[in-house]
Amino acid sequence: MPLNYYIVLATILFSIGMFGVILRKNTIVMFMCIEMMLNAVNLSFVAFSKFHGNLEGQIGVFFIMVVAAAEASVGLAIIISVFRAIVSVETSDSNELKL
Repeated sequence: MPLNYYIVLATILFSIGMFGVILRKNTIVMFMCIEMMLNAVNLSFVAFSKFHGNLEGQIGVFFIMVVAAAEASVGLAIIISVFRAIVSVETSDSNELKL
């Protein structure tokens, strides 16, 4: 498959994730859209790595996946603690956290 197909798919995934973060108010959906954007970047790294014939992009993807896993665990813990405090995951309801 040509490199253009991978780049177009990564662009579509990144755009969906970006619009999801901008337009949605649910923090869990926003969190999933951020993960989708990270996966789009990973796809482009792997595509360029395959195109250039080296493993540097795939090694970068490994580190991005490690950081994304850590981000997922910390982010979900924060979302759960906020949910316990205000019983909502909407971003507009986070005003109640102010003292």
